[in-house]
Amino acid sequence: MPSPVSTDRSAAQPPGRGSVEALISQTRRLKGDVDAVRRDTPSDGSDPEERWQRALYDLALHQLDDLDAHLAQLRDGPAAESTEAPAARPVPAGAPHGSLLSRVGSAEWNLLTDEATWSGELYQILGLDPDSPALTLDELPSLVLEDDRPQLTALVTDCLVDGKPIDGEFRVVRPDGSVRAVHMMGEPVLGADGGAASMWAVMRDVSALRRCRTTVHETRDSLQRHRRQEQTEHRIAVELQEAVLPPWRGSLRLPHQGPRTLDLAARRLAAAHRTPLGGDWYDALELSDGETLLSVGDLTGHGVAVATGMAMLLGGVRGMALAGSRPGELLGMLNQLLDATVQPALGSAVCCRYRPDTRTLVWARAGHPAPLLYRDGTGRLLDAPDGVLLGATSGAVYGQAEEALRPGDVLLLHTDGLVPGHGPGAAVDRLLGLAPRFGAARTAQDCVRTVVEAFGGAAREDDACVLVARVTA
Repeated sequence: MPSPVSTDRSAAQPPGRGSVEALISQTRRLKGDVDAVRRDTPSDGSDPEERWQRALYDLALHQLDDLDAHLAQLRDGPAAESTEAPAARPVPAGAPHGSLLSRVGSAEWNLLTDEATWSGELYQILGLDPDSPALTLDELPSLVLEDDRPQLTALVTDCLVDGKPIDGEFRVVRPDGSVRAVHMMGEPVLGADGGAASMWAVMRDVSALRRCRTTVHETRDSLQRHRRQEQTEHRIAVELQEAVLPPWRGSLRLPHQGPRTLDLAARRLAAAHRTPLGGDWYDALELSDGETLLSVGDLTGHGVAVATGMAMLLGGVRGMALAGSRPGELLGMLNQLLDATVQPALGSAVCCRYRPDTRTLVWARAGHPAPLLYRDGTGRLLDAPDGVLLGATSGAVYGQAEEALRPGDVLLLHTDGLVPGHGPGAAVDRLLGLAPRFGAARTAQDCVRTVVEAFGGAAREDDACVLVARVTA
């Protein structure tokens, strides 16, 4: 290998064995920590962010493996040099494919005699026969991919002419046609006259490392595209929901200037984390016969497709209600509509018609939580008629129930998830616990604010809607 005199410094003294051992111990501890975190990171291949994190962990472990092997070589020192002319050393039989011994080789080119000396590992990296002569500097570019030859020529020229250290990467084509990425580091060695007498280099097969980095870049790009797509879909879904859901706040005033019989207010509570918009809806509509339609519902799933399906269902509810359909009949036709869609889905809903002249609520449900009725400071769950989920079965029949209301009564309709972290029974108990505060509330909007104060700041995993109707006359 090279003379101890290079173009810019004398050979450095090797570090003490103890200090290298300490570095090896630290590296191996770090490898264990990284590997433990990697194993604890779930990845089924479906989440781009998880794939990107996994690729980064793999890359870090790969680099730590190489650092560990390099430090071990530094600790053990170079092999004893033979007094004979250097010859190609074969890779030990026990060295596994892809180990450091099979990925790092060395070479020296004597510029005075035009002789070249390669290690056995370099022959293996380049895929050449160890018994063949080592290639000279003029012959070396013949192995390099044509696009990378100018880069290799520039590295060697700068080293021999200007004394610059070599630190670059290029691709070689092996005789079997496979392509390897090779990283080369080296320096010129000066002769007695101060000119470059030889050049030495260490070449490392970094193909596996490049593949790891490529995987990291590809998964990062995929993650970024996935995030941009999610942002676009969320924006479209929000715009669609805002275009469909009622924009009113506070009381709903009848357009025909009739007596105000219901004080209405509603609110959508967003999920705590940024998740694609769900298919929750609420609605209130004055009908031509003087009755008022109240409905809430939820279509399973998230994203633009679900928001579109929600808009379709809500349009169906309004159209059939305006045509005079009663709640049970309306849900039956809504079930047929959902069953006939190109992309089948499941949904739930509550549909109510309020008759102001008799203060009667006629309602039906399809697999949805029943409304809650608050009166005189207490609350109860309305007795629910039969009704399966929308889209669950063809030809489903939905029952109806009637409830007589009084002035001052408060009716609460909501979608699943309004009370996060609780099952249906516990959620109903917590909602009924708001009865004293509802009894003291002066408007439906006050009741909605009470619900938001109680459950709006919770760790909600999904969107939820709440609709409050207060009987005024």
